[in-house]
This record gives sequence, structure tokens and C-alpha cells, in this order.
Amino acid sequence: MDTLILSRIQFAANISFHILFPTITIALCWYLLFFKWRFHRTNDPVWMRAYRFWVKIFALTFALGVVSGITMSFQFGTNWPGFMEKVGNIAGPLLGYEVLTAFFLEATFLGIMLFGTNRVSPRVHTLATALVAIGTTMSALWILALNSWMQTPAGFEMRDGVAYATDWLAIIFNPSFPYRFTHMLLASAITASFLIMGLSAYRLLKDDPKPTPKTTLKVSVYAAAVLLPLQIYVGDAHGLNTLQHQPQKIAAMEGIWHTESNVPLLLFAWPDEQTQSNKFEVKVPHLASLILTHSMDGTLQGLNEFPNEHPPVAPVFFGFRIMVGTGLLMLLLAWIGAWHVYRNQQPSWLLKSMVVMTFSGWVATLAGWYVTEIGRQPYLVSGVLRTSEAVTTVTAGNVAASLTIYLLLYALLLVAYISTLFVMARRAVALEEQPLSAVPSTLTVKEA
Repeated sequence: MDTLILSRIQFAANISFHILFPTITIALCWYLLFFKWRFHRTNDPVWMRAYRFWVKIFALTFALGVVSGITMSFQFGTNWPGFMEKVGNIAGPLLGYEVLTAFFLEATFLGIMLFGTNRVSPRVHTLATALVAIGTTMSALWILALNSWMQTPAGFEMRDGVAYATDWLAIIFNPSFPYRFTHMLLASAITASFLIMGLSAYRLLKDDPKPTPKTTLKVSVYAAAVLLPLQIYVGDAHGLNTLQHQPQKIAAMEGIWHTESNVPLLLFAWPDEQTQSNKFEVKVPHLASLILTHSMDGTLQGLNEFPNEHPPVAPVFFGFRIMVGTGLLMLLLAWIGAWHVYRNQQPSWLLKSMVVMTFSGWVATLAGWYVTEIGRQPYLVSGVLRTSEAVTTVTAGNVAASLTIYLLLYALLLVAYISTLFVMARRAVALEEQPLSAVPSTLTVKEA
């Protein structure tokens, strides 16, 4: 493998590991705010106990997200110097805005949120939780603004091969930003819902007699049952936007090699780039045309329209189907779960299924990100900067060495993180309920 391929793999490994944690924290903090609001409205201690359990998971997840984010940002200089040289006038300020308006907001009020339950007034503590939640969302806004601009660049001009901003509103609110931002927020909410659902189900399977896991299970199941259909609708709108601005990505997602009408929807196939054809097709006639053009005989551009300008087909094609398939399984489980929760039933097979699907949001999110990012190739910034033009001149051996270290470290951290979550759940099962006043703070220094 040459430096280009190894650098792409390394950045993919870093972003794959990093995105796991913001995908949880963006929405989990809003769940925490909901728990606090319900406690203030009802004065029912079960909501505060839910807050105290899940704020510990938020703290752990937030810490890993920050650390992995710092590591990832270094690679703009070490592996992709051409990126900042050519589009740094746009990427730099957007990343700076994320730090100034979002990360500082989160970091400032995180201490109050974690340690201040009995040290500040309830209103101040709730306000701190709200500000951290707003900060996580704003952080996503700036990162998605940059990523969307790389997909559908706007509001700039090129001078001597360097991009200069001409309209910051057009840069931030570029054509794909509203769809990508909404899609990501919903993905985060669904991921957090299934995490809460899975760990709550795990506690119930361990015969936790306390009402807290039953309450959090109910909240998360109902939320997932509502959010998943909404995500399907937003995803469809995002696909139509992608068809307008990145038709080659849609062609790769659907395995369309030649421009044609009456295009079938491929449920499964094996794309072959050498022969520019699909093997083992399982298809539904006309359905791709109907979904993407709202007409049975609609015409869709094929990959033949973009010689040397389209992404590798197989990873985009399969990534899209993994995302959709996982999402449909999640929808089925959420609706079945909502029905049983509504009837106050908790069959063991359902709880076990929820535990198995605890991290299904990660699978769908990663698959979607691979479709988005690989689907932009061969460009780093669509139509502006090719990936090969931005890569470092560092030798392949050095990149391979750092990649190996990253992969080993990330594998260990991921195993440790998942194991810790279930250890925390088991300890919560064994912990006897105490009056809220008996607990000095949300989180002790030892626990932190």
C-alpha cells in the first residue's frame, strides 16, 4: 500500500473511532436534561436516579470523544497538509468556531453538571445541563457545516489555487448542510436511545427490582419508535439532495453503471468494476426510479457519465445497504418494544434482543458515514481538491507504523469502554436505593 491508501485508512480509523462518542453525547445530554426536567415537574426521585446513572456514562463518553477528536485533528497537518494549504481559509475558521462557541461552552459548564448537584441551586444545575446540551449540538453544527461544505462547496472563490471565502452564510448553509445536520442529529438521538434501551434491558435481565431501568427503558423505546420513521423521511430527502448535487454518489449507492430509465432497486448485488456490471442481482423493477425521481420511468445517471470522477462502487453500495438494513431492524425492534411496553410487558426474549442491539446505532452511523465520505472520492473537497493532491509526502512505512499503533490502541479502548458500561450497569443493579439527600453530589471525584 502506498502513502495515499495508508493515510486514507488511518484517517478513516480515527474518524470511525471518534464519531462513536459524539454520536452518543450529542443526544444523551438532551436525555439528561429531560430527566432533570421531569424530576422538577414531578418530584419523583426515579428521574434523578436516572440522571445520576446516565451522567456518569455521559462523562466517560465525553472524555473519550475529546481525546480522540484531538488525535484526529493532528492528522490535518501530519497526513493531509495539502488540505489546509488549499482550503484552510475556510476549514480553519469553521474548526475554530467549533472550539470557541461549542467546546468551551461544554467544558465550562461540564464541571457544574457533573459535581454540582448539591453545591449549586437546582435551577443553576439544570441550566448547566442545558448549556452543555446546547454546546454538544453547536459542536455538531460546526463540524457538519465543514463536512457538508466539503461535499457541496459554496460561497468561495479560487485565487492562485487557494480557496477564499466570499459568503460565510453560503459556506455554512451550503446546499447539503440542512439535510446532513438533521440526519446526524436524528442518528445521534436514535443511537443514544438504543444505548439507554440496551443497558436498561440488561439491568432488568439481571433482576434489578428498582423502577429506574423500567422508566428509562420506556422513555428510550418510545423515543426510538418515533424518531426512526422521521429519520427515514429525512434520509429520503437527503438522498434527493445528493442526487441533485452528487449524482455519481447515488449511482454508486444504487449500482447504476449506465444511464437508463425504469431503473430497478437492487436489494442485493455484487458490483464488478472491471466489467461495469452487477452479479447476483435481487431487484425490484422500477423502484429506484420511483424513489429517486418520483416517476416509474424516471431516468437516472449512471457511473459511465463520470469517467475517473466516481467513487469506488462496492464499499458505497454495501455501506448503504448495511445502514438501511440496520435501520429497519432497529425500527422493527422499537415498534415491537413500544407495543410490549405499552401493555406493561417485558418478555425476556425482547430484553435480550434490546441488549444485542445496544450499539446498533453505531453500526448504522458508521455505515452511513462510509457512504458519505467514500462516496465523495476521488475528491477531498468535491470538484475543488482531489484526495491525491492533499496527501503527505511522509513515507508509507511511517504511516503504516502509526496506523498500527492507532488500531491497537483504539481496539483496546473500545473494548474497555463497552466493558465499563456493562460493569456500571451491573453495579447499579447491586446498589441499594438511598434517599437522594444521602448522595453528596452527582459524581464523586473517585468515580470521575
